[in-house]
Amino acid sequence: MIGDTPKDDAASSGSSTPGATSGETISHTAISKDAAASNKEAAAKTDCGDGKSASESAASGHGGGHGAAKGAGFLALAIGSVGVVFGDIGTSPLYAFKEALHAAAHDGVTRSEILGVVSLALWALILVVTVKYVFFIMRADNKGEGGVLSLMALAMRAMGKRTPFIFVLGVIGAALFYGDAVITPAISVLSAVEGLRTIPGLEDSISTQMVMLIAIIMLLGLFFIQSHGTEKVGRFFGPICMVWFAVMAALGVSQLITHPDIMLAISPYYAVKFLAEHGLAGFIVLGAVFLTVTGAEALTADMGHFGRWPIQAAWLFFVLPCLAVNYLGQGALALSMLDLSIESGAPFQELNWFFEMAPLALRLPLVLLAGAATFIASQAVITGAFSLTQQAIQLGLLPRLDVLRTSETQSGQIFVPQINSMLLIGVLVVMLSFQTSSALAHAYGLAVTGTMVVTTAMAAIVMRQLWKWRWAQVLAFLIPFMILDLAFLTANMLRFFTGGWLPILIATALFIVMATWVRGTQILTEKTRRDSVGLNDLVDMMQARPPHRASGTAIFLTSDPDVAPVALMHNLKHNKVLHEKNVILTVKTANTPRVAPEDRVTIEIINADFKKVVIAYGFMESPNLPKALGLCRKQGLKFDIMSTSFFLGRRSVVPSANSGMPLWQDKLYIFLMKNAANPTEYFHIPPGRVVELGTQVTV
Repeated sequence: MIGDTPKDDAASSGSSTPGATSGETISHTAISKDAAASNKEAAAKTDCGDGKSASESAASGHGGGHGAAKGAGFLALAIGSVGVVFGDIGTSPLYAFKEALHAAAHDGVTRSEILGVVSLALWALILVVTVKYVFFIMRADNKGEGGVLSLMALAMRAMGKRTPFIFVLGVIGAALFYGDAVITPAISVLSAVEGLRTIPGLEDSISTQMVMLIAIIMLLGLFFIQSHGTEKVGRFFGPICMVWFAVMAALGVSQLITHPDIMLAISPYYAVKFLAEHGLAGFIVLGAVFLTVTGAEALTADMGHFGRWPIQAAWLFFVLPCLAVNYLGQGALALSMLDLSIESGAPFQELNWFFEMAPLALRLPLVLLAGAATFIASQAVITGAFSLTQQAIQLGLLPRLDVLRTSETQSGQIFVPQINSMLLIGVLVVMLSFQTSSALAHAYGLAVTGTMVVTTAMAAIVMRQLWKWRWAQVLAFLIPFMILDLAFLTANMLRFFTGGWLPILIATALFIVMATWVRGTQILTEKTRRDSVGLNDLVDMMQARPPHRASGTAIFLTSDPDVAPVALMHNLKHNKVLHEKNVILTVKTANTPRVAPEDRVTIEIINADFKKVVIAYGFMESPNLPKALGLCRKQGLKFDIMSTSFFLGRRSVVPSANSGMPLWQDKLYIFLMKNAANPTEYFHIPPGRVVELGTQVTV
């Protein structure tokens, strides 16, 4: 069964039909007090069983958040989403237009090409983000949560079983997100710091090495503060990004005045004409244009935190207009430079278009603001990696890792030390290898386009199986958007050898890790089931030959409640005793983000000596067994936690040439098990009440 805890015979941390959120809940920034007040009641209903209510908004189910987020609360959620949801896509103007125009300018630039590039950028935002994500994908929420793994869980539930196709799609999407999480901080911060070169007097003194040094210092500071949480600084994310988007719009307007004819680019005619006339070169440009929509996945990934309606409103009425005006402004500046080059007879000069739009006196403040915006965008992706990891652990896709909470009030504020360290190392290696944002731009698109293809495929499954759409309706969504996604994917594949290999390499490594963990867990579970005694058979044997009884309660954690736990068998074999009360405890992970308190605990009475207890958690929740066991009192199962012994069966695994996996995969699986978090800490069991009994098995 997926999600067993093979390092021990402890309760399962996964479900039989794994699937979770893409990730990707990007960030759980502190929302204003008005927003918190408007969602207080809903948050109280999502108690995680650990005594802390979830901070996510009242948005659960379709149209989530609309009823709870009203008035000032709705506005606060919308502003908060600007700083969290749109941080990544909001920094794209720093490099997207520059890279797209550079790709189009290999043989010189014409007015038609500038209009074509701007038109492609605008229609990418309209078709990919607005139509696909805002109008369609955001409706496919899983109890208010979104993202690729959440969509996978929803598709699993719609199918009624775990299908290999959906499962592999979800794992691929999750693996690709980690590739994105490594590249986003590097390219965002580098592109902001490179703006220093546009400041008069600094053009020649700011070298590539200086840019990298400043960017590295910023990123080191960003990763080092993760363990302290972002609750205090998070409240400034929304207002800062509001200022950032407003400044982008103002810069765009300042250039539109000089070249209003750039507004012609709003027509899709220029985008289609550009692609038709440029052939393969047009496809290369399309790969660069895709940079304008990187970060679109965040719209769905943070639905559980802000609600669908505030995110949609923020995009349609604020973020999209600001982005569109800025890209139009960059295009207008490019037209002005083209006119100047024609008049002077000099060649067209490629510039850092975003920063060149600003007056000289405002360049330094703009660079500082851009640095703050890229800091926020990077924070969002890092927090998203933490959330994705937590969900993957709960669903059995990864071994247990230390998941620490950094806030007493915000349940989404978590910190995963191992992931933080790996991301930091990855970001620094990537930055030192590529050195410039232009070089990194070639590596950026593949991970995001791959995730979008996965999202489109699983959304179509949900539409057909869960929403019961007719095939004609499903195909009307699937065909055009899959063609669009595959076009972007193919365009980015052309950049494979110039950097696109990087996210594929990272995603492949993560896919191997997840596949190895899932397969190894299945093999161990099957072996354990074959070699174990059925629980009911053991109960019958003990009634025939009762063992010596010890006072108190024993809780045996196991991933399979139908067989006798290894710890129970060893206790009977070596200690030859049985406690007065015995609880066979299993933790299950549901295909929903959260489980209601009334559904948390299920008790099955076997006889006077034995009871089965199943504790259910959603894939967005962290297990806390003592808190959950406190709910057993309501169902008549009473015991003192401090006079109760928890028995864990620790399994020592050795590789076997005759197992179901290659020897190298056996060794990888064993490495993952050895580095998994201690189950005592993971389940918050009092250390002084734990007894571990081990056994050796082969994988």
